[in-house]
Amino acid sequence: MKKQSGFSLVELVIVIIVVGLLAVAALPRFMNVTDEAKKASIEGVAGGYATAVLSVRAQWEAYGRPENSGRNTVDYDGTDFYLTQDGDTGTPRVGYPISTRNVSVDSMVVSDCVALMDNLLQNPPKVTSQSTDAQSGKFLFYTELADDNGSNTCRYYQLASTGNDGNGTTDVTSGHYFTYLPMDGSVQVEIR
Repeated sequence: MKKQSGFSLVELVIVIIVVGLLAVAALPRFMNVTDEAKKASIEGVAGGYATAVLSVRAQWEAYGRPENSGRNTVDYDGTDFYLTQDGDTGTPRVGYPISTRNVSVDSMVVSDCVALMDNLLQNPPKVTSQSTDAQSGKFLFYTELADDNGSNTCRYYQLASTGNDGNGTTDVTSGHYFTYLPMDGSVQVEIR
C-alpha cells in the first residue's frame, strides 16, 4: 500500500506568508493604475485633437488658402471649418479652426467648442457644455469657453477625473483638462 503525502501545515503557512508579502508589495502599484489610465486618456484625446487642428490647417494650405464669405475656410472630412485670419482681434496666426459657423475668434461661443470636438476627431468622446448634463454620466468631457489673456479658448474637462465640491455634487471643472487656443493652434494639457 502506498502512503499518500501532501503539504505539511508549516509549508502551507510559509506559502501563505510569502503570497501575502508579494500582495503587500504589489498593491501600491495597482492602486495607481486607474489614475495613470485617466492621465494617459486625456493626453491621448488632446494629442488627437492637436493632430486634427494641424491637419485642418495643412488641408487649408494645400487647397490654396480658400475663403468663403470673407473668412478663411476649408472643407475637412466633409465639414466646413472657419479659420483664424489676419484682422481678427488679437492678431492670431492664420489658418486654425475656430468654428463650423462663420465667426471670428472674439465671437466664439461655447457651442463652437462642442462643434470643434465633435467634428475634428473621427470618433470623438461625448462632450457637453451643460454642467447638469456633465453629472449625468452620459458624457466624457465638459467644455467651457475660457478667456486666456483676452482671447477665447476652448477648455475640455475630463469628467472621469473630477471630484466632489464637498456638498456631494460633482465639480465638473476640478479634474484634468486640455485647452485649445485658436489664436495659435496650440493644445495644452493640465494634469491635476
